[in-house]
This record gives sequence, structure tokens and C-alpha cells, in this order.
Amino acid sequence: MLLDHAADLLFEHSLFNGHPRFWGYITSSSAPIGALAELLAAVVNPNVGAWLLSPMASEIEAQTIRWIAELLGYPSDCGGLFVSGGNMANIVCFLTARQAKAAGNVRELGMYQQRLRVYCSKETHTWVQKAADIAGLGTDAIRWVPVDDEQRMSLPALKEQIAADIASGDKPFLVIGTAGSVSTGAVDGLGAIAAICREFDLWFHVDGAYGGFAAMLPDTPRDLLKLSEADSVAVDPHKWLYASLEAGCALVRDPQHLRDAFAYHPPYYHFGVEAINYFDIGPQNSRGFRALKVWLALQQVGRQGYVSLLSRDIQLAEELFQRAALDPELEAVTRSLSIATFRYRPADLGASRAETEVYLNQLNRELLTRLQESGEAYVSNAVIGEKFVLRACIVNFRTTSADIQELTLIVARMGKAIDQALRPRDS
Repeated sequence: MLLDHAADLLFEHSLFNGHPRFWGYITSSSAPIGALAELLAAVVNPNVGAWLLSPMASEIEAQTIRWIAELLGYPSDCGGLFVSGGNMANIVCFLTARQAKAAGNVRELGMYQQRLRVYCSKETHTWVQKAADIAGLGTDAIRWVPVDDEQRMSLPALKEQIAADIASGDKPFLVIGTAGSVSTGAVDGLGAIAAICREFDLWFHVDGAYGGFAAMLPDTPRDLLKLSEADSVAVDPHKWLYASLEAGCALVRDPQHLRDAFAYHPPYYHFGVEAINYFDIGPQNSRGFRALKVWLALQQVGRQGYVSLLSRDIQLAEELFQRAALDPELEAVTRSLSIATFRYRPADLGASRAETEVYLNQLNRELLTRLQESGEAYVSNAVIGEKFVLRACIVNFRTTSADIQELTLIVARMGKAIDQALRPRDS
């Protein structure tokens, strides 16, 4: 009775992100094996903080980290651990970079008289602000580098800003490349950023929380392959490996850097050194068994299975983009990886003028609200330049081509009704 009541509450008041037409946020449709893994992990209830407390769970996590690194083309002897998600994976790498590149012993002395600077594109996720805050740098330490027409970090602007900061006595220490931006799925020029980091002796981190796993695809963007040159990488199996929440993953090329950033050994720790103790390489001591669902899924689906699934998501995003481009009442705006952006644009609206753009933004904001409330499909939004657009991020193995076709029909129908209500016509 009690479980029935709880199930009713959850099912009736859910966002239903397992639905084939859920494309709003980068939260995947969860693989069924993940639910079984979570049940098994909860029954055993290991504390994967120390090997002595969870010998097999610790070994499974270590093996899963190696497998993920191999999928990405990253060194399989790297250090790594599972965390809650992209924010924490990126923050772990940020703190590791601070320890590796800051002068003196910042863990004991703090950031006294150090003006560290971090560089990222204006499209970088807000995790970087949390990281700068937590690390004691303050958010003013972030240099938001402009992007080009493809929403990629401007490399000339990056070099110019680094040189200016050095000239003013600041200490650049970290550059963040994005492998799949939140708004459009853009991939920065990771190879060129790696070369700049080598030139200035900076830590190179890749935020691949969403797009990193596309590095396994045979036709992946060339820049994405260059995440293999990073000092650290963050990815989220609960995004594009279809794992259930929570499953973020931090990878660091040199495992010792993680220990340098996080290890403490008080006298009440007597866990030995049989294998890996995860409290030594991350912020948590008590840790759940997040790796099991990913470990099982990787064995169930395999590399080729994931290549097929990710490729299909990308093909569906391209289909959405092309349908929007061919529809006289829709405007295709961007497509990168499995994210497509578009908007409703009445065919009789005429040439683009400033007042037209204001109206289109108003129309598409209202359209997004009605679409989300309708239950027919769920997308989110992006703002590209001055355009408010609809954004579909397809990380959903349940989505079909029929769902994509239906989305364009729904948007056209709703958009026309909203336009008729909003736009005055000549009598």
C-alpha cells in the first residue's frame, strides 16, 4: 500500500524523461539494466570510499573507469572516479588543476596573494563559476573568451587574453575546452587549445559531460578526438551512455595529481594500500556504488552497440534540422552532435527587421511554454545571437523518426495558433 502510494506520486508528477519525445535537457532515457543495478547496489550497500570497505565494488569502479577512458581514446592508465554528475566531475578536475599549477602549497596556505586565471568560452556551463568559488579564486578569475559564428571558442582571443594577463602580473593556470556545449552542442578547437596550453604551460581540461562520448564514433568531429591530449576530462554516463542518475566521471591523465589534490591521512584511517582508496582521489569519503550500472551496461551493449545508438541520435537530430529547413513555417538554426535548434517563423512574416526579431522571440517563448505544458513533446530553448530558439537534445534510445516528424507538425500547429492570437492583421 505504501509503495503503491509512493509510485503513484512519482509517476503522476514526473517530467517523464524516459518518454520518446523528451528532448528538453541532457538527461537521457534510462536503460532498464540501470534500475536493476541500482537495486543490487542498494541491497549490498558498499561504501566505495576505501578498498577495505568495498573490495569488489572498488575493483568494478576501477575497471569501468578504464573502459570509459578506452571509449574516449584517453590513456587507460589514467586516474579517475565516479561522482554525482558533470558539475562535480568538472569541479574535481578544476581543483586538481589548481593544486598542480598554483605556486606554493595552496592546500595549507590557501590562495594568499595569487591571482590565478582560468579561461573558457562564453558557452561554457555555469559549473565553472561554482568551481572558481569553491576553489577560492572567486568568479572574477574567469576569463570568458568570445566565440565565433559556430559558437566555438575564439583561439586568437584566447591567446590575446592569456598574454594580457601575464603582462599584468596574473597567473594563467587552466584552459577549459568544451566538447558539446549545452546550447548547441558546439565542440571547441581542442587540438589548437592543447597546443596553446603547451605553449604557456597551462592545464588543459575538457568538459565533455555531454559530447565526450561521441569521440568513439568513426565519423566524429576531428576536434573531438583531440580530447585525448587533455590533462583532465569530465564525462557523464548518465547523459549519453543512458545510465540512470547519478553517474558523472572525472578522468585525470596522471593519477598522482588526484592524490596530490585530495589525499589526507589522519591517524584514524587504517585502510591499507591493497588497491585504490577513492577517498584519496576525490572529495567524498562515503561513496555509493555508482559504477555498477555503467559496468553492466557497457557489457550488455558493448562499444559497437553504443556507436550505433549515439549515431542514431545524431541522425535523428540531423533529420529534425532538415525537416525544419524544408518547412516554410520553421527556421532551422543550428545542428551539432545530437542537438538541433530551430524556431517557428510564419511564412508571411516578411523580411527580418529588428521589430520582427522581437516578435519572433515573443512568439517562440510562448510556443515553448505551451509545448512543455501540452505533454505532446518536451524541448527546451537556447539563445543564439539575439534569437530565442527551440532546442531539442536527443540522447534518447526510445526516440524514432516518427517522433521527430510529429514534433515538427506539433510546433507548426501550435505556432500558427499563437501567431494568429498575437499578431494583429489588417482588417
